[in-house]
Parts: sequence; C-alpha cells; structure tokens
Amino acid sequence: MAVTPTVARGAPGIPARWTSSAKSGVGTALSAKSPLWFTISHGILNEIYYPRLDSACTRDLGLVVTGPGGYFSEEKRDAAHTVEPFEDGVPGYRLTNTASDGAYKIEKRIVTDSKRSVLLQEMRFTVLKGQAADYRVYALLAPHLVNAGMGNTAWIGEHKGQRILFATGRGVSLALASSLPWGACSAGYVGFSDGWQQLHDNGGLDPSSRAAENGNVALTGEIGFSAGKTVALLALGFGASPEEAADLALASLQQGFEPAAKTYVETWRTFQAGLERLDRHAASGLNAYRVSSAVLATHLSLARPGAAVASLSIPWGFNKGDDDLGGYHLVWPRDLVEAAGGFLAAGDGRQALQILTYLRSIQQPDGHWPQNCWSDGTAYWPGIQMDECAFPLLLADALRRAGHLPESRLADFLTMIENAAAYVVRNGPVTGEDRWEEDAGYSPFTLAVEIAALLAAADMLDASGKNEPANYLREIADCWNDQIERWTYVTGTPASARAGIEGYYVRIAPPDDGGAASPKDGFVPIKNRPPADTDRPAEAIISPDALALVRFGLRAADDPRILNTVKAIDAELRRDLPQGPLWYRYTGDGYGEHEDGAPFDGTGRGRPWPLLAGERAHYELAAGRKDKAAQLLETFERSAGVGGLLPEQVWDRPDMPDHELRLGAPSGSAMPLVWAHAEHIKLLRSLRDGAVFDLPPQGVERYIRGRTVSPLRIWRFNNKIRSIPAGKALRVELSAPGVVHWSSDKWLTVQDSRTAENAFGIHLVDLPVSRLRPGTTIVFTFFWPGAMRWENVDFSVGIDAS
Repeated sequence: MAVTPTVARGAPGIPARWTSSAKSGVGTALSAKSPLWFTISHGILNEIYYPRLDSACTRDLGLVVTGPGGYFSEEKRDAAHTVEPFEDGVPGYRLTNTASDGAYKIEKRIVTDSKRSVLLQEMRFTVLKGQAADYRVYALLAPHLVNAGMGNTAWIGEHKGQRILFATGRGVSLALASSLPWGACSAGYVGFSDGWQQLHDNGGLDPSSRAAENGNVALTGEIGFSAGKTVALLALGFGASPEEAADLALASLQQGFEPAAKTYVETWRTFQAGLERLDRHAASGLNAYRVSSAVLATHLSLARPGAAVASLSIPWGFNKGDDDLGGYHLVWPRDLVEAAGGFLAAGDGRQALQILTYLRSIQQPDGHWPQNCWSDGTAYWPGIQMDECAFPLLLADALRRAGHLPESRLADFLTMIENAAAYVVRNGPVTGEDRWEEDAGYSPFTLAVEIAALLAAADMLDASGKNEPANYLREIADCWNDQIERWTYVTGTPASARAGIEGYYVRIAPPDDGGAASPKDGFVPIKNRPPADTDRPAEAIISPDALALVRFGLRAADDPRILNTVKAIDAELRRDLPQGPLWYRYTGDGYGEHEDGAPFDGTGRGRPWPLLAGERAHYELAAGRKDKAAQLLETFERSAGVGGLLPEQVWDRPDMPDHELRLGAPSGSAMPLVWAHAEHIKLLRSLRDGAVFDLPPQGVERYIRGRTVSPLRIWRFNNKIRSIPAGKALRVELSAPGVVHWSSDKWLTVQDSRTAENAFGIHLVDLPVSRLRPGTTIVFTFFWPGAMRWENVDFSVGIDAS
C-alpha cells in the first residue's frame, strides 16, 4: 500500500531542553579538517559541537530496543553503562550498555573522523535473551542546531541512492547515515510525534511521518541488525548544506571505522608524548593525569587557536532550554588562564603562549577582558571581574620566567601588558564582580591576583626598559597590599568566637560607603537566594578565597591571620565526604541543587567544589605539609565521575536515586570543569617539584621576605578613602589635569598642588602630610584648568594613629 508522505503532527513540539551535564567522556580529533567535538553521558552521545566548540548541534543520539509483547527499552535509562578510553590519554571511547533486564548488550566505539566533520559510532548488538529476530533497534537523534532546540527542520531523504536522516537549522545541516540499510524511519515533533513516542505507544514507526519543520524535532531510524549482521557503523556528518553533510557522512562510511580510529589514536598519542611525565593512576584505574591533559586539549578551539571553553556542558541542562545559549561552552578569561597554567605545568609552553596570544586578540580597547565571550571574542555577559583583567598579566610573566616569552617576543605583548596594567590601576582595587561572578567589593582573591599581576607587569616593563611606569605599578601594589587587612580582615565576630580565633579574612567586603566605619561593616547580597533571603553582614561570610593571599605570594602560609582564617574555613565550610574533606565556596552559597534534589533554577544551595580541594592542597604544600597535600590530591581524584572527569560540584546529602544524586558523587553541575582539570595538573606538578608551581615570586620577595611597606595612601573618585595612618603621604589621583586646593587647619591656611600626568594617563600629586598629627583632618577640593571650573564639593581625609 502506498504511503503519502506528510509533515508530522504536533508542531512545533514541546519546549526544547538540553540534557545531563554529567559527562563521562569528551573527545575531538585534534584536526583542522574535523571541527567537531562530542560528549558522552549515560552510555550515549550527548551534545556534538560544530563548526565551533561553542556551537552545540545535538541534544543526544541513543538507541531504543523493541521486542515482542510491547517490549520497550531505552539504553540511556534501562541499561547499566560502562565507559573506557581506547588507551591512556586518548579520548576515543568504548561503551558497553547492558540491559537491566538482561535482554541485550550494546557495545560501541566512538571517534571523530580526522579527515572530515563526521562522528563515527561503531556498534555491536548482542541478544542475551531470545532470538535476534525478536528485537528491533532504532537510533534516536535530537538535533539542536547551533545552540537551539527549537526552529529546526528534520526529514527523511535520499542522497546518492542511500537513505539519510537529515536536519537543518541556522545555517548548519546534519546527515545520519548507516552502514546497514535503514529500515523504517520517521521525523517528528518531540513530545507528540517523535520516534520515541511512536515506538513507546505503538511498537513501531509511522512511515508517513517523513518531515517535521521549524520546531523541536527528532529523527528515528531502524538499524538493519539481524542474526548475521550484528555490527553497524553510524556516521553523523555536519556541513553548511544537507548535501555536504551527507557527502561527508557517506565518505566516512566508505572509509570505515578502523582507519579513522587509527589516525585518531596516533594524533592523540603524539600530543601526549610531548608532555611532562606526571602520570598517576587513580583508584579507578584510570591515568588521572592523562585524563586531565586530554580534557584540556579537547576544549581548545580550532577556528581561534588559543581559545578554550570552560566546559562542553550545560549545568543542569535537562532543566534548561534555548534561553541558556551559552551554558559553559563559553570562554572565561580566568578559566582560560587557569587552563594555560595547566598546559604550562604539563610542559606545553607552546599552547600556553597560544592562549596568551588569543587573550591579546580579545582584549578590549580600554585594557579589560570581557566577563565571558564566544570563542570569536564576542562578549556574552556584560560584567567586569578585576581578577580576569589581571590574570593574563600573570600568565605573560609565567611564560617569560619559563623561557617561553623571551625579550625578543615580549615586545609583541607590551601593548597588551601596558593596557591591562593601566586598566587594573585605574579601576582597582574594588571589583565589579568577584571570581564567583556575583558581588562587588574588596575580595581577598581578587586583591591577591591584582597585586601579584601589577608586580609581574612591573618586572616585564623593567625588562622592556620602562622603569618609571614599572615603579608606579609597584607603588600601587604596595599601597593596596598594605590595606588588605583593613579592607577584609575582621575580629571579634560570632564566627571567630565559635572557631576560638581572633579573626579571619571575609569572602568579600562591599565597596567603601561613607556611612560605614569600614567596608567590613557593610552588607553583601548573596546571589542565587530567594529575594527575601539575600543580604548578609560582610563579617558573617567566610570563603576559602583568602588562601589566594598565600597562593599568589602576598602572605606567608604561617601568617597568624592566615592560620586563623584556615580554622574559620574548616569550622564553617568543610564537609567530610566518602572521598575525604571538601569545601563549600562560601557561607550561604545558593548555587546548587535544592535540598530536595531539584535542579538549580536561579536559586538553590551551593554544594562542595572539588576544585577547592586542589587549592587547599596547594596551601598545605606551601605550608610544608606535602603529605596533607598528597592526601587531598587523592580526595580530588576520588571526586571524579565515571570516566575520570572532574565535576564542578558534588552532592553532599544522602543518596537521591530519582535525581541521580549520590553522596560524594558529581551533582548536576558542569562536568568536566576545565578549571578543575587544570588545577589537578598543576597540583601533580607542584607535588613532583615540591613547590607551588604557579606561585609568582615577586610578592614573596617583596612582602614576605622584604616586608615592604607603602609610604602612601591613595584617594580617587572611585575610591574615596576616609582616613590614612599617621606618617603616610596622601596621593590624589585624577583622570584629568587638576589642582588640589587643600588645607590641614580648617582652611586657615591653604595650599595648591598641581597634578602631573604619568605613563598610564593618570594625573597625580602627593600631598606632603606625613608629619601631620593624628586627629588632623585634611580638607580639599579641585580646580579643573581644562574646564576652568571648581569642583564645588569639599572632601576630607582624617589622620589616624599609625
């Protein structure tokens, strides 16, 4: 009987959703001819990215098995899964999915074709109960072309005499071909007429459902397995047109799996052979170092060498739709510098330098870097985080000190360095957002990065013969370093009483407020909390972030204030889990699942971060406790999920099987987190070397050994200080030429001090007030020669006892 092809019913389908972020494998061919990245979870393929690693084009591709009596089994839900790499450090995968009811077994091998933008999946279907003729096996493909599940069109077509499953959307097309001829096929709308619905409800596909246009669509095809044909090769090709995608898929099919796998493996072996030998087999049996190095390399861009995304995942993706375009497949400059540090620790200075070159290309005209961006440099979120504006300076100096950025090449980056340093000194020390992308103020972590970066930039400017600007950067660094405790160290709080300590560094103190005696007396809005439950006193919020003061060389590991803070961190934020101790980001964190296991949806409760175990291990190493650092390395590695991938967060409550949450195991957050894998590599290198690998030496030399103290304090319009210690000079810094009209005796006598412009375009003057007695108040205003006007507002700074 003839079937009239029709468009499937149910347009446009249910709202699109992404899928689990709990990846068990990620891979790519490391080939410019194959701009394709894939992810694996629950025994099936998830997001596949093309032609850029920030452009997800599928939700998932898995199998459904049907049989007599309405038998219906979906491998991702109804089977036990195992995954293993082809070999250490080679992210080609063998998957085995064994039906929970013992009816069948599916074995897969997955790679991408190094010659083409094609993903190859060889699969063997083995019947364990009954006969092969009893079962039918269907491939289900959910296109989400170019970061969107809606607005796709799918159809069943032919190309060069072969039946092909097609989809297109937003200028990209895909084509799924099979080495065994397709049987029944359909294209439908998800939730109404897709193949899953048809097979589940009717036991077969509707042959008239041949197309689904402009919606949330799915493709389904029966793979021609039989008793004599138990192995099939599926080729999923991508291109600018359906014809190109189909041509590529058919070419890969004709070549076969083995030649593609051979080239894929050899390329990865070559990459791994060039790295430092930091090999370490975790309790899982996997070579944890080679997993981490492969994760870093898999997240690199081809179109923009040096770009790398934070994760090929969308946290809690199964709960998110097209409104979350970016997920974590975006470039964060901070995460990118951390990844560069991982490459550097692994001995790949060339890749770290390529990352610095990319960062130079996306630096904004005023010297800052975007909060995050697409791999082409287009900004995504609008915030500015001062640590991200400073981190590239630390990377440049690390490369210089390691010999990868000699003076002959340093000149190529000098403009970048000068612009970044200028932005930091003009806009710091307060950050618009801390490293957790939430709050403005004085963050110990951000301060540590800013100060260390200014010292590093000063050394690079000195090496370039620019001594005067270098000295200015050191003056700013010294001034800020002197005030870290004034801004962020509190004493006599309830938390310090509970921990039996004098005080501790807070997570963040809000920007100076004229009504507060100190920034520490203000309130911090905790994000990701219900609207009525946000503000907390700054003094009540503790974070491991303060350990950055040791990591970046500004405070000694045995500084009493650091020791106190470690006790406070452990009292408030440590959680002992099956793998060992882990830590929360900060008091009251709301970024994580709800208590009932429901996914983060804008509010929730933060869970422990394995990354913080790596940071704590580096602190322990800095403190001379290598054994504790080694124990924390094991904890870090035991926090990995299936396949050895490190998650952003782990679950800290009793098991909730319905939500796939187990105590100590990865939560629904991002996995893998590139930053965590970079920290893992750096920790391996640090433990081997017996010293913190990425510790900048300048702060140690200047503040810990040299005990340098700043002779001045700085007043600016964006940092109006209210007092200075006796014995300090008062520097006034302006963005335009000015005359400071000032008095120290209530205007009985007046002095005028004219500013001078420095190399960074800052107009400054030092007021000679170092001999004024405590209790004196300096009053001043400004005359602006360029506009020939007065400021008409008086400002004051008091002299405190030193």
